[in-house]
Amino acid sequence: MPQAPRDIVQYDLTPTLKHDLRLCAGAARAWDECHAVATLQGIVNRLAPRLYVRFVAHSDRNIDDWWLDHLRRTDPWLAGTEITPVADLAALMDRFRTDCEGVVLYDDVIPAASNVASTAAGVLNLIAVRHDPARGSVYNQLVAGGPRLPVKLDLTAETMRPAYRRAAEAAGLAGSLKCGAYAWALEEFVASGRCDPAFLAYYIDAYWMRAAFRGPGNHHTLTNHDYFVARRAYFCDLHCWGDEQPVDEPDQPPGADLAMFRRILATLHARNRGGITHIGGFTPWAYKYTSEAGAGGGRGGVDTEWELVRVASAYNGFIDADALGHGALANASFYAHYPLAESYPQFAVPSMAEAAPLAADERDLLMFYVGDYDAAAWVYQRMPDLWEDPQRGAVPLSWALSPVLERRVPHILAHLWKTRAPGDAFIAADNGAGYLNPSMLAAPRPLSDLPDGVDAWVRHCTPLYRRWNLAITGFIIDGHAPPMPPAVLDAYARFSPGGIVPQKTTTELFLHGEMPVLRFGPDITDAKPDAAAASIARHVADRRRRGLRFHWMRCILRSPSWYAAVVDELRRQDPRIEVVAAPTFFARLKATLRAGTAPQ
Repeated sequence: MPQAPRDIVQYDLTPTLKHDLRLCAGAARAWDECHAVATLQGIVNRLAPRLYVRFVAHSDRNIDDWWLDHLRRTDPWLAGTEITPVADLAALMDRFRTDCEGVVLYDDVIPAASNVASTAAGVLNLIAVRHDPARGSVYNQLVAGGPRLPVKLDLTAETMRPAYRRAAEAAGLAGSLKCGAYAWALEEFVASGRCDPAFLAYYIDAYWMRAAFRGPGNHHTLTNHDYFVARRAYFCDLHCWGDEQPVDEPDQPPGADLAMFRRILATLHARNRGGITHIGGFTPWAYKYTSEAGAGGGRGGVDTEWELVRVASAYNGFIDADALGHGALANASFYAHYPLAESYPQFAVPSMAEAAPLAADERDLLMFYVGDYDAAAWVYQRMPDLWEDPQRGAVPLSWALSPVLERRVPHILAHLWKTRAPGDAFIAADNGAGYLNPSMLAAPRPLSDLPDGVDAWVRHCTPLYRRWNLAITGFIIDGHAPPMPPAVLDAYARFSPGGIVPQKTTTELFLHGEMPVLRFGPDITDAKPDAAAASIARHVADRRRRGLRFHWMRCILRSPSWYAAVVDELRRQDPRIEVVAAPTFFARLKATLRAGTAPQ
């Protein structure tokens, strides 16, 4: 078991949130400090938790403070740990100077260079610094002045443009310096074996500085880099639609971004020997690649998300979805050292002997899919208010969390499992231990032409489901992918035998062997509990007319107080509905399907 840290250094990045992002200089100052600190943090936290930052806030609460205080009060891991604040950036760098080899210097003439710099930072133990001679810049604080950190790798456009051109030509993507930068880094760091091929960081590059005003101040997601720097991951940011020009390089050859992305994924797959690739990040929909104002794309955010996932899945990649809205995460390289137990129990799942078929005179059963918690960032930001709601436990809730979040926020999963109420049940979020389209794993795989990846997915999911005692996958987003074929259903039956909820099935509900399968239901988007209850009652009435009496409803980022109010109102509007947690719901569904009394 890892030893508890005796002392940690703390650095405050919240002043970067006060810069005016409508001004180029303000966005640049925020970007530069966060990038330098995030790469430093990934390096110094690689082997032990030593550096903690303050940055992420939600609803006037500093989330980093909340989790640190919580752990120091309630968990022996940080009990008694001393905290040493460091207020000055140069002093922070000087404190950890022996951990780093120097600086990787870049500029934003070719925005992709910032992601190349993050890749190099992890591989070569370098601090990422953007070249900016302006007074007070991070470059002047750390390189031209202050500790005068040595430049060990120069990625500025003046230096690297010829190499990027050659790399683009060699990759068959001549005319794209953006793709050339990624092709150069792919050869230099992945093909050479210096990156960990099991990890890919998909985060917006330095183009963010040109469009920062379109989103929250923390959505450069640079503080998310630390974990992937620590893991020596490859970083990229590429368009997933082959028939659109990316807004950050509108004159590139058609389809170049997608071709480069597929080349990266194929190289990681080969280096990872067909294993599963963990992809942190999400479509930067407010800034690039979508039909949002100024983002330059022709499709909406959900369509682009689904296409990104479809392409990644074809190469065994899943998304750890740091999606905009709550996409910022800090200190994952710190939390990654949290000592987990071998197993975290849940309340007993009803056995077949206890579960009876749903009788004609019984009430319909309804379960809430309590999401969306397939992303470390969303769980990190929202659990301090949602999980700590005083009404939690008032009604049965099925909390959908991805067990792979144990990599970046293990302390949160441990806290949830230890403090669950009798009405709380845990199920796996989309689409298991990570968000991918499982049908894209099955051979033949026309998008990638790779061997079948279904067994790799089973090997990935099984130990994670086992540790967190999960038996149900509460939602499977098929998106743009085909329905799950029998071989993939067989795979889920091995690690999720309690049941699954796909988007695309030929019938509403059925047994696949002994695994109950239920087609997904509607999203309940009404904010007001009475309106939500009315919407649920309408959906239930429609299904009831078709003879269906098991009802699945998805709600996103709703509090236990909201659910309690909805259920109170629902009891008034339709007393024939009973809300149950997922284990009871699926045990009764299985018994009913076995008895042959449920319509198909």
